Amino acid sequence: MAVFSYQAKTKDGKKLKGKIESVTKRDAMEELRSMDLVVFKVEPMNALLNKDITLRKTLKEKEFIIFLRQFATLLNAGILLVDSVELLAKQTTDPVLMVALETLASDVQNGEALSVAMTKQPKVFPDLLVHMTHSAEVSGRLEEVMDQMASYYEKQYRIKKKVETAMTYPLVVGTLAIGITIFLLVFIVPIFSDMFASMGGELPAITKLVLNLSNFFKDFWILMVLVVLLFILASQRLLKQERYAYSKDVFVLRFPLIGLFMQKTLLARMTQTLSSLLNSSVPILDAIDVTSQVVGNRVVSKVLKAARKDVEQGESLAKAMDGHWFFPPLITQMIQVGESSGELDTMLKKVADIYDQELEEASDKLQSLIEPIMIVTLAVFVGFIVMAIVVPMFGMFETF
Repeated sequence: MAVFSYQAKTKDGKKLKGKIESVTKRDAMEELRSMDLVVFKVEPMNALLNKDITLRKTLKEKEFIIFLRQFATLLNAGILLVDSVELLAKQTTDPVLMVALETLASDVQNGEALSVAMTKQPKVFPDLLVHMTHSAEVSGRLEEVMDQMASYYEKQYRIKKKVETAMTYPLVVGTLAIGITIFLLVFIVPIFSDMFASMGGELPAITKLVLNLSNFFKDFWILMVLVVLLFILASQRLLKQERYAYSKDVFVLRFPLIGLFMQKTLLARMTQTLSSLLNSSVPILDAIDVTSQVVGNRVVSKVLKAARKDVEQGESLAKAMDGHWFFPPLITQMIQVGESSGELDTMLKKVADIYDQELEEASDKLQSLIEPIMIVTLAVFVGFIVMAIVVPMFGMFETF
């Protein structure tokens, strides 16, 4: 099936634009005419573009943020909604976003609300954006909300990059340590193994251990690769089950150093999301619902869902969160103040700013702590093997 873009109009003169899948151009035109449309234009869409979308169905985050910022600017300049979306569709370099915006413009032109049209493309337009857009349509603050959403996703992107930066270093050094250790055991240690055998005599325990490890790696490397692959596949399958996925999220939050860092990351995301929703006049129950879906951790999601039930029954949000190990006293106290003053969205924004700053400091601290730990770990791995080789060599020199 090929994809064709078309321009047509209804019998009452309403102009339509969109996409249609069909075997040939003629079939596409006949299908459109069967819908009682007057067809002006049917063209096959770029084959390379369609191929690219098939290969990569996810949207680049930076392109999405730029779209939101430019969308807000165009709306603020008084350009009509459909014209703004069409202009951005032509301007973007991201093929996924381009097709999404073309479809969005077509749906809006056909009379659908922007938020409703967005719900048809959940892989491009997140639930949070849909809720915020719906609220903005009701209040008439669409350009303001789009600008706010651009700032929100920009902040989330920065937080994500901080987490990736903090985690990349130990991952790289850890992989390097394992790689160097395996290289030494497989290629270097066997060279000395023959020499030690010709020496005769009793070898130190550390040398025997390293020689045995070397022989094991050489003899069973295929089995080890298979075990690692099976472990990865089994882990992926298990983590699809809610029980194991929840346990994994608990483990991450309880893990020394990294757990505290992840807690601050999630608190910053949660408070910022809640603040944005409440500031856009989204009802608190809906705001908690959306936040529980986008927060990205099952522990926090479960707590928020439980808190929603309590709030629905008349409890305050602060009391619903109070006492859970994930939430520090600071957040519940500030939420309580926000609820008492009637400025919960403002207070949540302040909390988000606090945790964002703490996250910045925690990121630097985590890197400064992990760096020497990983270097020492690498030195221990390599040093252990070197010692196993050097100790019997000293014994050999003493003999001579």
